[in-house]
Amino acid sequence: MPRGSYGAGRTGRHRPHRNPSGGPRTGAHSAPSAVSSAASRSATSRAGAHEEASVEPVTEPSAPVVGRETSLSRAMAAVTVPSGALVSAAVLELDSGESAVYGDAAFDTASIVKVDILAALLLQARDAGRRLTTAEKAYATRMIEVSDNDCATRLWHTIGRAAGLDAANERFGLTGTSGGSGELWGLTQTTAADQLVVLRQVFGERSELSTASRAYVRDLMTGVRADQAWGVSAAADGSSCALKNGWLARGTTGLWDVNSVGRVTVGASGYLVAVLSKGTVSRARGVTLVEAAARAAVRGFRAGV
Repeated sequence: MPRGSYGAGRTGRHRPHRNPSGGPRTGAHSAPSAVSSAASRSATSRAGAHEEASVEPVTEPSAPVVGRETSLSRAMAAVTVPSGALVSAAVLELDSGESAVYGDAAFDTASIVKVDILAALLLQARDAGRRLTTAEKAYATRMIEVSDNDCATRLWHTIGRAAGLDAANERFGLTGTSGGSGELWGLTQTTAADQLVVLRQVFGERSELSTASRAYVRDLMTGVRADQAWGVSAAADGSSCALKNGWLARGTTGLWDVNSVGRVTVGASGYLVAVLSKGTVSRARGVTLVEAAARAAVRGFRAGV
């Protein structure tokens, strides 16, 4: 297993037209006759009618419509990413079901895969018509709330390691995720878009998981201990959020993978947010990047229409 922890625990207006004067031509030695005055008034009336009929509205140019994807990309492009690092983000609005993704690269999951492991375990238990055992519940609690790696390894074995995770993910609808080799669950490869799929299994209504199972995972993700409640929570407006973070120092480079996934509330709306990063020189730099990206992603998404 590589050095480091997977995560311990946004009138038309009418242009005024000037009517012609319509008055008869006058001079010092002439006076207008009644006939010429009447003709002049008639001409004036006809000219005025013609003028009014030709008026067309002049419409001010409207602001261009910017979609969710474009708005999210613009916001993310403004995030300061350290040299050599990479970040990807995805946002989904629960009420509308609309989503947007920035970046399609694959990342090591580190400990965010623990949500996926638990979802796979619950799916398998449902298929078998059984409840989780007391031991499995204890492992699940510590795996999510404290990010205990030993407990994750135990449940990794229970689900059948990568094969079990991949089988569950196929049913969940993930298309760019593959389980880590052997014991290396933290090296599972995933994308930000796929992490939205996992989150939707937990927080959405259309899910392979039962209502009780979804509530169970939500409860654990809401109970993550305080020193691990960073990440996507930076995008929330102060309301409670549910999340799981992961961090891992790669033994070959010494560079860090830092990720955060979860549900946040902004105003009266709930959002699923996934931010993945790699290549920062320290965990702290990774956390800073992930939090800046989470804030930018949600702000950009909300600005789109």
